[in-house]
Amino acid sequence: MKHIDDPIIVEDIFQVSKEMLWAAITEHDQMIQWFFETIKAFEPKIGFETQFIVENEGRTFPHLWKITQVEPYKKISYNWKYEGYVGDSEVSFEISKFENKSKLRVTHQVLESFPQDIPEFQRESCLGGWNYFIKQRLKRYLND
Repeated sequence: MKHIDDPIIVEDIFQVSKEMLWAAITEHDQMIQWFFETIKAFEPKIGFETQFIVENEGRTFPHLWKITQVEPYKKISYNWKYEGYVGDSEVSFEISKFENKSKLRVTHQVLESFPQDIPEFQRESCLGGWNYFIKQRLKRYLND
């Protein structure tokens, strides 16, 4: 993922209220069921910081998140970095009403390029990850 790339945007419609969708993306006990199981803590409050580790194919990725914006039931944004790696980004989750359903738009904007020699930092990997988490895991979680 490079800072000159267009943001990654993934959208989907959910058969739930905006309140239920907001809870799924901001309450720790729900987030660990569909997002990253290793998230240690999460609070939808500006300035809140959390760290957790994700491992993939023998590589370790210490995630560093800091909440930068909160509009309850509408939007939450956080700074997203990886300890020990160059690169910086911001991820925003935006909820809007769509008929009697809720629409979620995730935007991942790279602010400083990540290493291009690591497969997990390639644009295709990031896009695939967001599609997996939003269109499969979150969808399945909210529909069960």
